[in-house]
Amino acid sequence: MTTDISAERTAESQVPPWRDRTRTPAERADGLLAEMTQAERLGQIVGLWVGADASGAGVAPNQSDMPQGLEWEAVIADGLGQLSRPYGTAPVEPALGARSLAHSQREVMAANRFGIPAQVHEECLAGFAAWQATAFPIPLSWGASFNLERVEQMATLIGQTMRAAGVHQGLSPVLDVTRDYRWGRTEETISEDPFLVGMVGASYVRGLESTGIVATLKHFVGYSASRAGRNLAPVSIGTREFADVLLPPFEAALRLGGARSVMHSYTDIDGVPSAADTWLLTDLLRDTLGFEGTVVADYFGVRFLERLHRVAADGSHAAALALTAGVDVELPTIDAYGDPLARALAEGRVAETILDRAVRRVLIQKIELGLLDADYAPEQADPESLALDPEPAREVALEMARESVVLVANGDTLPLAPGASIAVVGPLADDPYSMLGCYSFPAHVGAQHPDHEIGIDITTVRAGLEAELGSVRYARGCDVTDSDRSGLAEASEAARAADACVVVVGDRAGLFGRGTSGEGCDAADLALPGIQGELIEEMLATGTPVVLVLLTGRPYALGHYADRVAAIVQGFFPGQHGGQAIAEVLTGTINPSGRLPVGIPRDPGGQPGTYLAAPLGQASTVSNLDPSALFPFGHGLTYTSFEWGEATVAGGGTEWDTAGLVTVELTVTNTGDRRGTEVVQVYLEDHVAQVTQPVRRLIAFARVPLDAGASAGVRFTLSADLTSFTGLAGERIVEPGQVSLHIGRSVTQTLAKVDLDLTGALRTVGHDRELAPVVVVDPGETTAGVSS
Repeated sequence: MTTDISAERTAESQVPPWRDRTRTPAERADGLLAEMTQAERLGQIVGLWVGADASGAGVAPNQSDMPQGLEWEAVIADGLGQLSRPYGTAPVEPALGARSLAHSQREVMAANRFGIPAQVHEECLAGFAAWQATAFPIPLSWGASFNLERVEQMATLIGQTMRAAGVHQGLSPVLDVTRDYRWGRTEETISEDPFLVGMVGASYVRGLESTGIVATLKHFVGYSASRAGRNLAPVSIGTREFADVLLPPFEAALRLGGARSVMHSYTDIDGVPSAADTWLLTDLLRDTLGFEGTVVADYFGVRFLERLHRVAADGSHAAALALTAGVDVELPTIDAYGDPLARALAEGRVAETILDRAVRRVLIQKIELGLLDADYAPEQADPESLALDPEPAREVALEMARESVVLVANGDTLPLAPGASIAVVGPLADDPYSMLGCYSFPAHVGAQHPDHEIGIDITTVRAGLEAELGSVRYARGCDVTDSDRSGLAEASEAARAADACVVVVGDRAGLFGRGTSGEGCDAADLALPGIQGELIEEMLATGTPVVLVLLTGRPYALGHYADRVAAIVQGFFPGQHGGQAIAEVLTGTINPSGRLPVGIPRDPGGQPGTYLAAPLGQASTVSNLDPSALFPFGHGLTYTSFEWGEATVAGGGTEWDTAGLVTVELTVTNTGDRRGTEVVQVYLEDHVAQVTQPVRRLIAFARVPLDAGASAGVRFTLSADLTSFTGLAGERIVEPGQVSLHIGRSVTQTLAKVDLDLTGALRTVGHDRELAPVVVVDPGETTAGVSS
């Protein structure tokens, strides 16, 4: 017995401290860091992108300028921080990809003397960006659903698939708040409203992180406020727009979601590039917000300090700036953090302690992921049974699509009458790619491999309607972008022969000018691309009722058509089952419940302009231009009707303490003849504030599904912290005074109103303030995803 205990203790004493699970991750990281050479430490803060072609039409701008010809054995000799996109670089059969990744990990572990594997990351904005993986709706659709529970469910399924494939980190979600719809990456954002972005983003993070996948918040912070909606353009904003509009979603995702990684933005704010901004990445993110995870570079972002921003003379200078500012890991591949950073260290331009700070953060995260445990093995799943598009994921993708489609306008044409003759026309009516955003694998990567199968089944609008109705007349009419009018006559003929004409128009997602929406695909104005407007006019000229269906990555100006079409249905790249969802809305198989996460403009110019504007930003007598949305934020119709009761304050009275809570209640009844969902929205109006405030801003919402004739009580408990804003002194405050709560179906449609007096002392609140309301639909049922 004594011998056994002695042997046990001897074995324990031989376990290196970084393998000892009885120690904290920080203690284990410190023990390992003390043993590492500088080369080994440098190896932990770089990625390696194997198989990325840096030539030809498929690469990103400036990618061909980055290091090429890196030898695998030489790079991994001292260890490797990350492996970049082993599934998302080219179409690879999942089982083969899993075997290849496991083999690479074994080689990485064998090459370095500590046996440290690489952390593997992939894109996952609209699902795991891998061949044959489920293509979910894009973030604008998440926002349109107003369904936090569904978003978390979706992210959980994405994370489970990634984890089974041997991936550790996902480069999502995007928390940029839409400021100018012309920006190509509008499709990647959730909404123009920071509260909605924060709540939905936090739900996504919770789902992804629950599976063990590290969620990466991007792009920190301000990317979406670029001048003229141009990608990577400079950002000129005030401190209040930064603090009250752009930053809050990141706060919510960190505090309510628990994200463990942040990606810096490409942009500069007031002349300071984010990747070199110590105040942003260290003082604010870490010292103020308390973030303890890793900051990763957006792809090539460190070298861009030299190439695009010109604040660095060379790679060594760029590396020193970024590492000092707080960029811990260079992605996607070894560049400035390789030999250039080694030179900067040797020349004393960056301190060893700054290097150690980044390496320690990386090691702690790897330890938390279990990558430094003695029993870690890269084969975490049976590659032969690896399914990237499982049935549960397909089901959730369909439900998300159904809940995100917005019925924007309707006369008496929808639902389509049973037995009616239907023409389906338009460039996107029978195009599977019309359902996908630019970060869905088939559009992002597969488009560069046209001879390769798409990998998943995608339902088009035409196919969806044929499944619902039987045969339909079809004509393409025109392309999304070119000016060929030869197909307009055929489309007109199809429309004239039908009882109703469904015209499907919108965007083609792509990258860097290869599409009309997506990264680097910015718009000069908000007119529909190409001659799609002419196609709509030709269909209207036939006299057949026209149902306008939009499949887009941004809202387009519809003022020229809105009063002439029979109905308008908006889908924001709704994923692989989007065609089915849209067909079900058109035929009435499902009752639409989506609401606009961005307003639909009246005119194609006059940008930027979201609903978050002070009185001078609204329509007024001092300007002949009316910037009001044609269809406002939060708007959406259904095929049933709802009646709202009067809103009351629990306990009576009109006072709301500046340090307290107020509870507002009302009853919603489905007065129609079919089941439907109402989306109750609460907007704050601050009547007098020390700095200008939006006329209204969203502070709470609830999805309320009801059977025909059923009623539900809806209760919102709101902290006075939700009224806070950045005051004259630059601090966030809760200010006493008169406020109103507008409760309605959109930002402009108030159905119930509560006037309140915020009483008590002016309070200064920090980043520990309450960020979310407590929402209860019917007694005892708390809305999922909203903090209590």
